Amino acid sequence: MEDVDTIVSFSAAMAMETEGRHLDRERLRRGTVTFLDSPRYGFFQVAEATTEGRIVGQLMVTYEWSDWRDGVFWWIQSVYVDPAWRRQGVFRRLHGAILARTQADPAVCGIRLYVDETNRIAQTAYRRVGLTPSPYVVFEQDFLYPRRPVLQDRPDEA
Repeated sequence: MEDVDTIVSFSAAMAMETEGRHLDRERLRRGTVTFLDSPRYGFFQVAEATTEGRIVGQLMVTYEWSDWRDGVFWWIQSVYVDPAWRRQGVFRRLHGAILARTQADPAVCGIRLYVDETNRIAQTAYRRVGLTPSPYVVFEQDFLYPRRPVLQDRPDEA
C-alpha cells in the first residue's frame, strides 16, 4: 500500500495524457485501494529506478476468462512510464516481468491490451515487445466518463 499515491498519480496522468480525461482523484484512489486489496481482480506491476528506489513505471493486469481456451487472458491496463524515464526500456521490463509470470502459470492463455487508436507511440512500443494488433474492436458503455460522439459516429440526419 505504500505505492498507492504514486499509482494514483500515474493513473491520473495517463488518463489525461492519452484521453484528455480529468479523473475524480478521490474515486481513483478508492478504486486503486480496492483493487490492491482484492487480488481476485488482478494486480499492479511496477518498475523502480535502481538508483533511486522510486517507481518510474506501472501497469495493471486484470483477468478475463476464455471459455474457448479454458484459460485466462491477462489484460494489461493503466500503462504509464514517468516522462523522464521513457525510451529507457521501462515498459520492456514491465512487459518482460508479466510475460515471465504468465509462462509460469499454465492457466494463462494469453496477454491482451487496448490502446487508443491515435496513440502511435504506445503502439510502436507494444509491437517492439511482440504484441500484435487484434482483429477485435472494443466497444463500451462508460457510465462515468462517456466519450462525446465524434462527427463520423453520428447517424446521417435526413
